[in-house]
Amino acid sequence: MNWSSLLSIEEAQSSEKYRSSFDRDFDRIIFSHPFRKLQDKTQVHPLPEHDFVHNRLTHSLEVSSVGRSLGRLVGDEVIARYPKLASHISANDFGVIVASASLAHDIGNPPFGHSGEEAISEHFITNASVLENRFTQQEWSDLIRFEGNAQGYRLLNKSGYQGLRLTAPTLAAFTKYPRPSQVEDQFKPRRSQKKYGFYSSENEVFKSMADTLGLRSLSERQWVRHPLAFLVEAADDICYHVIDLEDGCNLGLVSHEDTVELYAGVIGERFDKNKLYNIRSKNEQISVLRALAIGELINQSVELFLDNESQILKGEFDSSLTDLIPATDYLAEISKVSVEKIYRSRNVLEIEAAGFTVIDGLLRAFVPGVIDSSPAKKDKVNYRLLPQDVKAEIEEAPSVYFALRALLDYISGLTDTNAMSLYRKITGISLPGRA
Repeated sequence: MNWSSLLSIEEAQSSEKYRSSFDRDFDRIIFSHPFRKLQDKTQVHPLPEHDFVHNRLTHSLEVSSVGRSLGRLVGDEVIARYPKLASHISANDFGVIVASASLAHDIGNPPFGHSGEEAISEHFITNASVLENRFTQQEWSDLIRFEGNAQGYRLLNKSGYQGLRLTAPTLAAFTKYPRPSQVEDQFKPRRSQKKYGFYSSENEVFKSMADTLGLRSLSERQWVRHPLAFLVEAADDICYHVIDLEDGCNLGLVSHEDTVELYAGVIGERFDKNKLYNIRSKNEQISVLRALAIGELINQSVELFLDNESQILKGEFDSSLTDLIPATDYLAEISKVSVEKIYRSRNVLEIEAAGFTVIDGLLRAFVPGVIDSSPAKKDKVNYRLLPQDVKAEIEEAPSVYFALRALLDYISGLTDTNAMSLYRKITGISLPGRA
């Protein structure tokens, strides 16, 4: 693989003097309807309980900011190594590609976070005896393993959906797992293959994108990552390690002293305890340490990427950058504390339980009306509650699989509040005009 093809230099050219095609990608994502919905989707904690707790929107903006820094720093050195690139592309373009892909990295997540994903998968697994024979093996694999990454790729490419029409480099940088849900060939375990990144409905779209960029193929339906996808992954890893810990401290789930110690390990020699305690506010102390930790992790990730650039371009490097940097052991300790004290806290478990109940309830209400030629009267009534454009897409779908994909686009696109409200209405918990 080479940078000229990977950056699709012809596609990067724009008729607008002050805005590149990659800038346009960023703008299209940030003004899109799916992105705005992230403001009411759970990151880890229930949304209304604390002013400083992150939702999916604030998390995505922070990941994008970190991604921009990673991209610019890498781009500056790559252009220095390959001077011919300078006439077509800049370090800022690298930064914008990574920032755009990072901005969209959670756009396919359903309500209630990962429990929402698991609830969708579990619904189809539970009903396999009556549903599985309606689908190809590939389609069924998609349904019983709902994947937010693949859902995001679908939304970004959906024909007519808000007219995103993103460039191939941005779409490829977005794709952490460049394979479908099921592959025939046996392959050695690779980080980039542990999940999947696109549904069978987007098979041809992904293949065309891979061909355009010259991504190295591992098999007929598996590819290596676009190099900039490693930076998008690193931006996400940095933010959820560092910022989830900050949220845990603000909520009182992790002590101030433990949080300081964990951040200090990441920061290393730059940590100055005396200077820190000159800051009176404990919240401000944590904010300062968080910023220093993020800066240190950005520098370490960029250095590792550049040291392994040739292997990355060959498709031989296949590890998360944050698994190999000097601060890896400290990140592992943060992860351990986060699992024990944050991700298993009562309010997080309550969100997970709600996610299973609500999402499964919505699927029970709507799936029969979508897949049955003669649905029961109750299922007909529920089906009529779907928005007109969703019903139109379902009724025009070429197969039951594509009809369900349209339904899952709708359900996974709901916000936490929308999903809960709709569930209450269809189960009779709340009635129109009554509290």
